[in-house]
Order: sequence, then structure tokens, then C-alpha cells
Amino acid sequence: MNEFDLTGKVAVVTGAGQGIGEGIAKSMAGAGATVIVASRSKDKIERVAEEIQSAGGKALAVPADVTDRSALVNLAETAISTFGGLHCWVNNAGGSPVRAALNELPDEEWGACIDLNLTAVWKGSVIAFEYMKEGGSIIQISSPAGDRAVPGSVHYGAAKAAVNSLTKTLSLEFAPNVTVNGISPGYIPTEVMMKALQTDEEALAEMAQARIPLKRLGKPKDIGSAAIYLASEAGSWVTGQTLIVAGGI
Repeated sequence: MNEFDLTGKVAVVTGAGQGIGEGIAKSMAGAGATVIVASRSKDKIERVAEEIQSAGGKALAVPADVTDRSALVNLAETAISTFGGLHCWVNNAGGSPVRAALNELPDEEWGACIDLNLTAVWKGSVIAFEYMKEGGSIIQISSPAGDRAVPGSVHYGAAKAAVNSLTKTLSLEFAPNVTVNGISPGYIPTEVMMKALQTDEEALAEMAQARIPLKRLGKPKDIGSAAIYLASEAGSWVTGQTLIVAGGI
């Protein structure tokens, strides 16, 4: 199990104030990493950081708007100045609460979605690479929406498809010292997902029994475990891949 040990590693996780980001941050801290917990919501990331510390882990809450380049630079510089390095960067912040047919989607919603779900991932990846002096791992949180038709969420699906392409290209450009991979989570009943799908956890659970081969919804820690693998020595010969973690669908 030493190959999965992240002791001595410093990780930045964006969008870590709740849901999947929180699960990733807590999982990586549990594997020994020091985690910078980032999000626009100061109160949420402070709660996550405190819970990590209470469990014996190391974490620091740093408020950040990932659409602001200076905020991303500050995350990287904080990792180095406070903890001595940057070894893993997880681009998790994203999502879109707006559902609309393509011909009805306002221009500003398209722009906002691309800025958050694609441009911020590109900027975060490039900045992380520039600060990873000893090499490291960059992980993009994608979505099955990037691989299929998603009526009502074409802006989000297009952004995630682009993220999958970005992952492949950056994995070649950043080799051999930095790996770049993605994780595509299935149905996990986070607040963001239920709002986007306009549903509730009970309805999602019924869907899981009918459609998901493993007969359950996902949990944030399922994505956290995948992130540990990709960030650790165990996953050091994997790059340019987007791992589907979705119970078989």
C-alpha cells in the first residue's frame, strides 16, 4: 500500500467546499497529503479544512475564484511558500445550474459556463505545471456529459468534451515529469448535481437501481479514491486518460 501513500505531497483541490471536491480533499488528506482547500465560499472551505485537521490531516483553506488567473497563481504560490512544494493539482471547480435548449441558451450563460468549466481548467493546468518543479500530477474532473448527447446542457457537455481533449494534449506537452489525467464521475447526489438535474436523492436512488449495474449511487469518496490512485506512485505510468467512475454506465 506504500504506492498509494501521499505523505509529503502538497495538493491543491479547487471547488473543495462541498460535494466531490470535499470528498477528494478529505481522501487525499487521509492518504497523507497536505491539502490546500480552495473555493469561492470561505465558510465552506474553512469547515472542510477544520474537519480534515480534526481527523489528523493537514489542510489550509484558501478562498479562490478559479476564473481569476491571479487567484490561481496565489494557490500555487501559497502551496510553495507555506508547505514547500506543489505536487498535485485537481481542477474540480465547475458545473452549470442552467438548463436550456441550445437555441434558447443566453450568450452570457454560454460564456460563463465555458469560462468556468474549460478556460479555468486550462489556466489552472498551465499554472500548476509552471510551479511543479519536482514533477507531479494534474487531475481534471470531467463528466459523462463530455462523451454523449446532453439535451438541455449542451454548453456544459461541450465544455467537458473540450476538457477531455485538453487532458490528452497536455499529457503529451507536460510529459515526462507531470502526468495529466481526468476522472469522469457518474451519478453522485451532490447539491450541484441535484440542482442541475432538477431532482432529489430519492429519485436518483430509484434510477440507480434501474440503470446502474452496481445498483447504487456514487459517493464523493469514490472519486477521492480514484484521485489518490492518479496522484500516487501507483498511477505514475498513467497519463492522458479519463477514468470513468460511474458504477458501470
